[in-house]
Formats: sequence, C-alpha cells, structure tokens
Amino acid sequence: MNYYLGIDCGGTFVKAALFDKTGELHGIFRENVAVISGQAGYAERDMQQLWQVCAEVVRQTIAKSGVNPTAIKGVGISAQGKGAFLLDKQNKPLGRAILSSDQRSLEIVKRWQAEGVPEKLYPLTRQTLWTGHPVSILKWLQENEPERYANIGSVLMSHDYLRFCLTGKLHCEETNISESNLYNMATGEYDQQLADLLGLQTILEKLPLVIKPNEVAGYVTAEAAELTGLAAGTPVVGGLFDVVSTARCAGLDDETKLNVVLGTWSVVSGITDYLDPNQLLPFVYGRYVDEGKFIVHEASPTSSGNLEWFVKQWKLDYTEINQQVASLAPAASSVLFVPFLYGSNAGLGMQAGFYGLQAHHSQAHLLQAIYEGVLFSLMYHLNRMKQRFPNATVLRVTGGPTKSAAWMQMLADLTGMRLEIPNVEEAGCLGAALMAMQATNNDCSQIKALGAEMLSVEPNAENFVAYEQKYQRYQCLTESLKAML
Repeated sequence: MNYYLGIDCGGTFVKAALFDKTGELHGIFRENVAVISGQAGYAERDMQQLWQVCAEVVRQTIAKSGVNPTAIKGVGISAQGKGAFLLDKQNKPLGRAILSSDQRSLEIVKRWQAEGVPEKLYPLTRQTLWTGHPVSILKWLQENEPERYANIGSVLMSHDYLRFCLTGKLHCEETNISESNLYNMATGEYDQQLADLLGLQTILEKLPLVIKPNEVAGYVTAEAAELTGLAAGTPVVGGLFDVVSTARCAGLDDETKLNVVLGTWSVVSGITDYLDPNQLLPFVYGRYVDEGKFIVHEASPTSSGNLEWFVKQWKLDYTEINQQVASLAPAASSVLFVPFLYGSNAGLGMQAGFYGLQAHHSQAHLLQAIYEGVLFSLMYHLNRMKQRFPNATVLRVTGGPTKSAAWMQMLADLTGMRLEIPNVEEAGCLGAALMAMQATNNDCSQIKALGAEMLSVEPNAENFVAYEQKYQRYQCLTESLKAML
C-alpha cells in the first residue's frame, strides 16, 4: 500500500494527516502554533518555531499511523495565503513571518486607495489591496525597516517556506502566489508593471519560480528526514492555498455551488473557467488546481476565531456552548456582535464589540450573538458572490463550525439556501495529499470521501424573516460604527 502525507498550516494549528490511495485516514496529529502580537495590529509567527512544530507534527503522525516511512510516496502542503515569509540572502529567516491578519500597513493601504492604485492594479491582477497582502507588508518594510527590506533574499508564503525546509528548494506555488498582486492573472506570470506601480521596482528578483500545485518541487533532505521521520528522497509537491484545497474537497465543479469556509477566515468561493470582463464588483480571482480554471472568492478574518477568543477567556466547553445557543429562540435577542477582533470587512480599522446588552442577558445570549455575528459578516461576502454566481443554489460548507448543528441550522435559515457538508474530516490535509497523489499518477477517482453522501441541512422558512430583520440591524450598527473611524 502506498501512502500520501498532507500538511495543513492554518492560522491556529499545523496539522498533518496520512492517507492511503483511497483517501482513508491512517494517522493524524495537530499542534498549536502561536501568533505573536507584540503590539496593536501586529500578527507574526516565529519561522523557526513553525518549522520545528511542523516537523514534530509530521513525526507524530507517522508514528501514530505505524506506516513505514518508505511507503509514503509524496508530501503536499496546504496553507493560509498572503502574508510574507522572508528569507535573507543566505536563505535564513529574516525576522518573524508577517501573517495575513497583520494590519500594520493600514495607513499605506489607505494612501494607495486615495491615489487610485487598486484601480490600476485590478485589471492585471484581479486582486483587491488590503493590509495582509504581501505587497502591503513589503511596502511597509521598505518605508519603516529599510535595512531589513534591503536584505531580502526571497519572498515566500507559508507553505513555500515549509516546503523549502523539507527540500532546500525555493519555489512560489501558483494558487497562492497568483494572489500576491505581483502576478498577471491573464498571462500567468510575474509582471514588472505591477512592481513599478507599487514602488517595489526590484522585488520581482526576490520571487522564486512559480510551481504548479501537483508538480514535484524537490525531495526531502537528509536533515529534514531526521527531524520529521520521513524517508530522505520523498517527493514534495507544490501544494495549495488552503481556500483552493477546501474548494477541491468540497467538490465544486460548476457555478451552481459555492463553498463556504468557516475557520480563522470567513471565505466564500466559486469556480469558473473565465475572467469576467463585465463584472461590476472587484471579485478576487486566483489560479485553480484544474488547468484553465480560476477560483473566485471573497474573504475576511471575521469568522470562528472570534469564538475561539471568547472560549479562551472563560474556558468554555463546545458541547455546552452549542446547548446554550440551541436553547434560545432564533434571532430573538437584541444583542449584536461585530466579529472584527482580527480585521473587518466593513471598514479599515473597525474593531469588535457587543451592542444591545441588557440586565437580563446571559452568557448564552453573548454566545448566540457571536454565532450570529460571524454569519452576518459572512453574508457580506455571500451576497456579493451571488452577483458573480447568480445560479448558485447550494452552499458546500467546510471548517470547524460544521460540527455545530445549531450553527449550521442558523446559516441555512439566514441564507435560505440548502447546505451540504462534505464527509471530509481534514479538507486542508486531504487536498494537499491529493496533489501528491496526482504528481505520482495515482487515480484520485478512488478517493471514497469525495464521492460520499454529504450531510444536508435544509433552511427553516419560519426563521428566515427573524434572521433577515436582525441582519438589517447588524448592517445599521456597522454603518454607524464607521463614523467613529
């Protein structure tokens, strides 16, 4: 039996899972990796610590599986996008990685917006501009840490860095780097025009060659083998942007289905085979796994990370949380929560908070408001995406909140759409492993989980009106809060 390892580097955890050629799970392990926030707006990660945690997670996964490492025929990595993982000219970490949830470049993004830079970039990049983009971070470094900027040897994203640690080879993976604002979506190449527009004229020479998700990028080195327990010489493929990985595992195959991801980020994705020249909204496009196809998505860091924060403060149990929320009448409370602890999709610089509290409200009402607030924020993206995908009738939902029946029913009732929850335990890991399978010509049609029946959640029409009314109150609140910026 041959096996394939998928690594998933997310905003909170690094996970690894080992699959056979049918997609059956043989071992899994995960470990938390700290996000360092030394001052307001900063979100960083120690790069050496990240690699050490990743290596240990892989080692534990192999050990738990009992599989001989020589039977592992390929490794893929799925990871969060954007941010900047920088190496110096000796290929050593150049300070801490700056994550996509970092907001230090806020004033630069505001300046670019005032100068009309996003409108000049978009026809070439099909990207918006915000604080977590590599170019925003690079510009901040250029202006605020010029010595560090001058010492940049390579600009990578998180899975590019981990792949380098495994293989010693430098590449930028296509589904992720295509959303860097330095990549021309039509030509499929880096574009000097973009670097010039951003005042980053020499940065392209710091970008390694682009590699496909299912293309072998290198082989596990002897040093990495000793740390991870993998066999030296094991192929490592390009891997995937995690949004692409979840869309692949959600089975998006036409424009009638959208994928909703509820994790650290709220994401709504769709798959298309063309760049729409007539669209009125600046939808974000990226390269997809399948040749000639693009992923279209809307996203913001306004999802279940807000609940994670609340849980940590009061050390709550998820089963108890769901019971508390389910015990309350749908959308009946006056409490509203704006889920902007890590960023906002309602305005640059907006922050999180509760509104509408009264003396009779309990912890359960706060938790219900967090559940609702995350979904109300998601609706901003979903409503926009439905303009690009007007024939979408089904939401394929992935991420941790799918384990909450109360949360999923709330989403179905709010949207009025049928939910389908794929029977995939670890979409990020499986998507990455699929790329390793493809690189070794394994027939991915044998993957049982991808063909399994999905859990379906139907909307309750009686609750739709109540949620719609509360959603309108949420919109009024976020509009009012903008006046405080």
